[in-house]
Amino acid sequence: MGTPGRREPAFRRVWSDLRSQILGHEFGPDAALPTEAEIASKYSVSRQTVRRAFQDLVAEDLVFRVPGRGTFVTPTSGRYLRQFGSVEDLMALSADSQLRVLRPLAAAVDPTAAGRLRLPDDRITTTTFLRLHHGEAFSHTSVALPPRVAARLGDVKELASAGTVSPVTLIGLLDRVLASPIQDAEQSITVGTARGEAAEGLGLEPGTPLLRIDRMYFDADGEPVELAISHFHPDRYSYRVRLRRNPS
Repeated sequence: MGTPGRREPAFRRVWSDLRSQILGHEFGPDAALPTEAEIASKYSVSRQTVRRAFQDLVAEDLVFRVPGRGTFVTPTSGRYLRQFGSVEDLMALSADSQLRVLRPLAAAVDPTAAGRLRLPDDRITTTTFLRLHHGEAFSHTSVALPPRVAARLGDVKELASAGTVSPVTLIGLLDRVLASPIQDAEQSITVGTARGEAAEGLGLEPGTPLLRIDRMYFDADGEPVELAISHFHPDRYSYRVRLRRNPS
């Protein structure tokens, strides 16, 4: 009897678990991973499956292989690396990074952001924060919300005061309270420059080139629920996305 849907390949399960352990620092710098035979036994898969998982980890520069000796964790360079392929991947930022509030959630007037959110007037609700990894800021994000969405969010202690640090993600908070859940996001990636609050928060000289990512999140009804504009530290962040074929 067939199983509905397409099951996740075994190598992806092995890759995902090993990746989480590496990013969670369960292996020390230059530490050797278990052997292919040990991992194959643990997950009840073939060594070829383990080898395929290792290939993806090598491609991400999370591990390196030494013939005859084994597979080792790549020494950290202080750069935050994540691979994104879904909204769930963005929500999972809470697993190994923290949010530090710069400007608490508050009402504001912004014609540009309101227009992008398809609002009937210029009123929005906004907040600004840094994202930290091991205490170092790797991104500065300004968020604009429709007032109706902010009303559902209500008073959130993690966003109420400047300086508050927590592991939450805003889209994770929103997904719990929206009548229609976040379904997808559109993003644009451009080159920006460090200015004002972003430069200061990221510890960069004004005018330093950096990565800018604009993300617009939509609920299952196709309505915009959040506009996030993020600037990323060029030496502390690496962006990767995995492109998948649509199921046939």
